[in-house]
Amino acid sequence: MDDLIWASATELAEALKEHEVSAVEIAEALIARADEVDPKIHAYLERTDDRARRDARASDARRAAGEAHSAFDGVPLAYKDIFVTRGVTTTCGSKILEGFVPPYDATVVARCEGAGLPMLGKLNMDEFAMGSSTENSAFGATRNPWDLDAVPGGSSGGSVAAVAAGAAPWAWGTDTGGSIRQPASLCGLVGMKPTYGLVSRYGMIAFASSLDQAGPITRTVEDAAALLNLAAGGDEMDSTCLKEPVPNYLEGIDGGIDGMRIGVVTEFQGEGSQPGVRARVDESLRRLEKLGAQLEEVSMPSFEHGISAYYLIAPAECSSNLARYDGVRYGRRAAGADDIVSMTSRTRAEGFGREVKRRIMLGTYALSAGYYDAYYGKAQKVRTLITRDFERAYERVDLIVTPTSPTTAFKLGERTDDPLAMYLSDVFTVPVNLAGNAAISVPCGLSPDDGLPVGLQIIARSLDEKTMFRAAYAFEQDLGFDERPQL
Repeated sequence: MDDLIWASATELAEALKEHEVSAVEIAEALIARADEVDPKIHAYLERTDDRARRDARASDARRAAGEAHSAFDGVPLAYKDIFVTRGVTTTCGSKILEGFVPPYDATVVARCEGAGLPMLGKLNMDEFAMGSSTENSAFGATRNPWDLDAVPGGSSGGSVAAVAAGAAPWAWGTDTGGSIRQPASLCGLVGMKPTYGLVSRYGMIAFASSLDQAGPITRTVEDAAALLNLAAGGDEMDSTCLKEPVPNYLEGIDGGIDGMRIGVVTEFQGEGSQPGVRARVDESLRRLEKLGAQLEEVSMPSFEHGISAYYLIAPAECSSNLARYDGVRYGRRAAGADDIVSMTSRTRAEGFGREVKRRIMLGTYALSAGYYDAYYGKAQKVRTLITRDFERAYERVDLIVTPTSPTTAFKLGERTDDPLAMYLSDVFTVPVNLAGNAAISVPCGLSPDDGLPVGLQIIARSLDEKTMFRAAYAFEQDLGFDERPQL
């Protein structure tokens, strides 16, 4: 069984192609592993074991008939509970959507199902994707498989915990300010945020619409490119989805980085990171040079204001998006109210958690008359400056590298009473979302301080995922990181 639960999705696909294993055997191995580890880590909010078995049997029948839907037909995956799934409960980690069963599939889900990938279940997350630790879930925190007393990161903590623990070979998450890359870093995985608009947001429950993006969480860079291949591309159901032709992200992934120019952000060096994180990132820079890359410092002065701008823009958009949860159309409705005003007020008070309420109030204030220009308007100007800093840097370099997270996984409860400390977990990732660029986090070793994983972030120009994957793959292959948590 170990061979199946720790195999990459690509390895599983190859084994299926060669008839060395069946889709049913893979599904059963992963279901058994989830039975073993999920009581310890609480990665899943809903398991769809019977559906996975049924889909696996159908996949085996297709392969026997020579009619596989894709190269990955029969390789199971799981979804962050922010993607709506027809007939399967979707809560977004919130009491306000407890018991909600959507009548349709998100585009990401539909495309993966169309490729023949069985669904293992829905994964825990910070409520409405608001958090950096997956402690804000209304259904209980997820734990880090590397240290059960530590957080897995967030908001896609359930997705990374399931993959890191061997309970899924890969998963979908979402990234609004670092919610794929930061937890991937904390759990020793590959986590990738595509260019904004590359993957449809249709059926992905909105937090901050100009920032949210779906992306893969995997064990290898090759798997990340493969999963992106399955879902990327235009969608008439999402007006923000780009219509440009989508390349094959696996093509040329092994081309190496000899002669590539890589920028190192001046403002992200020195203080601000744990010594162990800094040590592994410095080693990674030397490794990139050894592989033939030319390193160059790039100054990004606007990044200093990234967190401040993000925590005005994202709450403002969340304030607008979450107005739809009013107890009228779907989701939770408070009982015993005398009129619609008290019903809506009580429904939202009961249904939303503390962090969601905090962000709704922040956003409503930032958008209110007399404060719009002073707060939201200025934040949007900072966003423009960040985009321009990226554009200037890419005139000189092909990619930019930074640490993914300033720390390794912190302890459960350590930052719950200090929102600012929690928000600073995303200091290196937020600028990418504000600019809409592509970025990936790849493991770069274990911290000498505590033995927990450290991630290296590689940032590309918009729609230059292929260059980013090429660099990440070269780094990954040279490093050979194959550590696993001992669960």
